[in-house]
Amino acid sequence: MSIEFFFVGILILLSFAVLDLIVGVSNDAVNFLNSSIGSRVAPFFVIMVIASLGILAGVTFSSGMMEVARKGIFHPKFFTMPELITIFMAVMVTDILLLDLFNAHGLPTSTTVSIVFELLGAAVAVSVIKIMNSSEGAMSLGEYINTGKALVIVFGILLSIVVAFFSGAIVQFISRLIFTFDYQERLKRYGAVWGGIAMASITFFILVKGAKGASFMTPEVVNWIKHNGLLIMFLIFIISAVVFQILISFFRINILKPIVLVGTFALAMAFAANDLMNFIGVPLAGLTAYKSAIASSDPLGITMTALSEKIQSQTILLLTAGAVMVVTLWLSKKARTVTETELRLGQQEEGNERFESIWLSRSIVSMAHSLIVSFNRCIPRTVRGAVSRRIDPAYYKPALVQDDQPSFDLVRASVNLMVASAVVSFATSLKLPLSTTYVTFMVAMGSSFSDQAWDRESAVYRVTGVLTVIGGWFMTAFIAFITSFVFANIVHYLKAPGVIFLILLAGVIIRQNHRAHKDRLKEKEEINIFNLKKIRDPQMSISNTFEHLSYLLKEIRESLDVSLEALFDRDTDTLNKQRKKIKQIQMGANIIMANVFKVMRLLQKKGYKISYKYAQTIRRLQKLSDGHRDIVLRSYVHTSNKHKGLMDVQIEELKQIKTRILNVLETVEKIFKEQQIIDYQHVIEQYRHMRNLADQFNKVQTGRIGSDTCKTRLSILYYAIVGNCLMMTKQNIKLLEIFNESFKFDEELSRSYFDVDSQ
Repeated sequence: MSIEFFFVGILILLSFAVLDLIVGVSNDAVNFLNSSIGSRVAPFFVIMVIASLGILAGVTFSSGMMEVARKGIFHPKFFTMPELITIFMAVMVTDILLLDLFNAHGLPTSTTVSIVFELLGAAVAVSVIKIMNSSEGAMSLGEYINTGKALVIVFGILLSIVVAFFSGAIVQFISRLIFTFDYQERLKRYGAVWGGIAMASITFFILVKGAKGASFMTPEVVNWIKHNGLLIMFLIFIISAVVFQILISFFRINILKPIVLVGTFALAMAFAANDLMNFIGVPLAGLTAYKSAIASSDPLGITMTALSEKIQSQTILLLTAGAVMVVTLWLSKKARTVTETELRLGQQEEGNERFESIWLSRSIVSMAHSLIVSFNRCIPRTVRGAVSRRIDPAYYKPALVQDDQPSFDLVRASVNLMVASAVVSFATSLKLPLSTTYVTFMVAMGSSFSDQAWDRESAVYRVTGVLTVIGGWFMTAFIAFITSFVFANIVHYLKAPGVIFLILLAGVIIRQNHRAHKDRLKEKEEINIFNLKKIRDPQMSISNTFEHLSYLLKEIRESLDVSLEALFDRDTDTLNKQRKKIKQIQMGANIIMANVFKVMRLLQKKGYKISYKYAQTIRRLQKLSDGHRDIVLRSYVHTSNKHKGLMDVQIEELKQIKTRILNVLETVEKIFKEQQIIDYQHVIEQYRHMRNLADQFNKVQTGRIGSDTCKTRLSILYYAIVGNCLMMTKQNIKLLEIFNESFKFDEELSRSYFDVDSQ
């Protein structure tokens, strides 16, 4: 093949670099945004500006890490330029697809792990091809691959998972023991010293992180920083402690805020310095290989020994990459989705859990609970009590928990940043391309565990989430290796058609991921309808409950209509879609029930008598959603198992039942939406007529069973649908009773409420 073909390949690689920067930032933004956004240390705009400045500073520190892409995984001296372009092409396509897949599902993964195993997979593929086409033995594969370096990188990443979790848990425990959850007063006493330690850790991390790899640092400056580390940390500690004491004593400033903002800058810088290699290192290595090849007399046959030499990246090129990263940070919706996943797993208060419990998470929680109980028995009761009072958030909860609270406080946010900075800086000083995602995520999980954010109500769900993310990390390595191995073979054997095929494949998959992510955002917006916006106002809160019920009844009505029609038509695909929608409807019901509890607590704290029937909303809503779920699941299972369809006469009977329940649901939905007290006798009459129809149809069905014209499974399905429709209609009437009584109570509450305000 001509040299012009590989010039086009270099252009494609550089284009892939831009795409990889976009998907990479979307995945890794969680690393440095989590603590500041979760604690709401500043307005979102301010946080983003600081993170953007950190990225621009960090890219100039990334030059040293570029060596990993060139010679960290394989020995370039054994490969020619065409072989390296094959490896790099396979790596970049795999990386873009893999990261975009994880972004679409809101799961943080490691860009470092992905690039390492992609390089490993593609290099092994090309090495095997070279071995097969030569007389060398199979053992010579080890000569091509830098197995020692690869194993050190992998071991360092895996070790960082354990170290980061326990470091975060231990430091957070000590910090919480000192400051408690009511940290304002104690911050005046110990804040300056603690802040000095935090700033020393974070700012020294910036220097250690960047000095060796900075494109503008002279060797003399780097050497001075290296040999005066302790002095630098001590000076930073003294200066920071003095400044913080002045801010506390004379200006009454919460020093945790500047610590978190500086930490956000530091981690953003660390991300850019450590992970920029993951996005543009491979294309730049390809460009270097191409330049070395065309400068030789045999561009297609010369081996790439030049890549083994140290190469300093141009600062302007690094800043250009940083600009792309900053733009992506501001515009990417997927970055916010990934960030939300980590925030939910670490939030202090109860909330909507994204993950369900699984047997493994239940086993881990059960085992951890047993260990904690056994450990507590060995500690004197007085010590236990003293420690418990300082680290238990229940002792320091405000009298009225307001809605829309931060996920965690500034103490935990600063610990997250301080510990993550320390762990990453130590690894970087050893020149290991550590996964900042793994470190920041596990530190955040360790601190949330120590902060008792994983209480008995949420632990199994949070552990499931952590296991899901960690499982995704291992899948990242496996998928990256296998996919890049296959893609390298495609590029090698198919040449230009293979490259075109991979580009088209990448386009199709990215488009599908975009649609999937768009659907997830739409579902999230629909669920957000049920969130209680004004928990401070009892009158508005009760009104919101029934407004949300109207949305839920609409969802149930539409789903029930579609599901029954699909059952009549034996449409398994439609029933499968409705089966997936059950989770969303159930989540909406759970949010409404949680809001009812909030309203009840609010009324009680304000001294109002709680309506017994209003509390019954929970029971009625549970039965209503259970009835809908039972109908959909039974219909799906019956149809997907290819059982015999309903008889025509059964379909006609069920259509009459369906018409009446849909009318009731629509009527109640409208009443709740308009929120006017009415006489609902006509709804009761519909229920009575529906019950008479059901009695009549049940007698007919009994005859069909006796004559053996209807099989057992059909009979079970038929009776279940009729029975659930009756039950759901009855629950709607009960909800109307609650509505009328609650709004009478609401009117009394309104008069009382405004009387209080007028006094």
